Amino acid sequence: MAKSQFIRTKPHLNIGTMGHVDHGKTTLTAAITKVLADRDPATNRFVAFEGIDKAPEETLRGITINIAHVEYETANRHYAHVDMPGHADYVKNMITGAAQVDGAILVVSAQDGSMPQTREHVLLAQRVGVPYLVVALNKSDAVDDAELLDLVELEVRELLSEYGFPGDEVPVVRVSALKALEGDPRWTRSIVDLLDAVDAYVPVPPRNLDEPFLMSIENVLTISGRGTVVTGKVERGALRLGEPVEVVGLGPTVASVATGLETFGKSLDAAQAGDDAAVLLRGVKREQVQRGQVLVAPGSVTPHRAFRATMHALTKEEGGRHTPFVANYKPQFLLPDHRRGRVGRPR
Repeated sequence: MAKSQFIRTKPHLNIGTMGHVDHGKTTLTAAITKVLADRDPATNRFVAFEGIDKAPEETLRGITINIAHVEYETANRHYAHVDMPGHADYVKNMITGAAQVDGAILVVSAQDGSMPQTREHVLLAQRVGVPYLVVALNKSDAVDDAELLDLVELEVRELLSEYGFPGDEVPVVRVSALKALEGDPRWTRSIVDLLDAVDAYVPVPPRNLDEPFLMSIENVLTISGRGTVVTGKVERGALRLGEPVEVVGLGPTVASVATGLETFGKSLDAAQAGDDAAVLLRGVKREQVQRGQVLVAPGSVTPHRAFRATMHALTKEEGGRHTPFVANYKPQFLLPDHRRGRVGRPR
């Protein structure tokens, strides 16, 4: 059966959910898709909780480990939504997700307030350059005391201000993702209010379409009978079917041709800056590509073995060091070695 064609009729944004484990990020993602599918079934599809947490470990433990992607449309915009993991052991996956988004929904449980990973995720959002946050005060149906909800909201605003976000301006919407999934009209309306806040507060960023194509590779897949597919967010430029590309970084540069372009299972004539895209590569083996590389226009990017970086050392409150640095301290950085399937040697 032929795939449908993706037609650009609305501005496209990349959004995500982040926050402490068990505060309801994945439930909220499912609730958003359900509410929108009920309102406009022609353009939106309900993705159940089980369809987002797909890995066996996620199903067993009820947590999100790998980032998951869904799409939906409001009246004004088309969104690619990243459900980021909240579990502390999978922060690297959360960073991968946060680096892709134009804005994020910070999910905070009204019952618990800000928790350690709430702070950690706000810090990471600030460090990787997430420009806008909207707060979903989830599980608000379980808190009867309005003053307690006010206190939790104030606490979240102070946390955002502490890390450089405009805490007084950020929209904070009281929602119940679970009740919305169950069809409760009051809390279904709260999801609509949340999406209205995202539409109004998070602007459409300028897209750099004039520079050479570059897409960070987030994931690598093998499709039986067709070849190797790489997925990720297009950072700049545009790529059309049949155009040459190079896979650069972490090894020898690999030349190829884009023989297929898709977004969320729909065919693309061209992938452009801001798109969450999948690119089918001609003549490339699965072991030749890995996450962390980039897919680029030929000759536009040169790999380097030496680089300068800025390091932020987490404080004790942020989940980092409990003791100070001393003279002659030499930090070690563990860089993932995907080819061996384990952490590489200290650098």
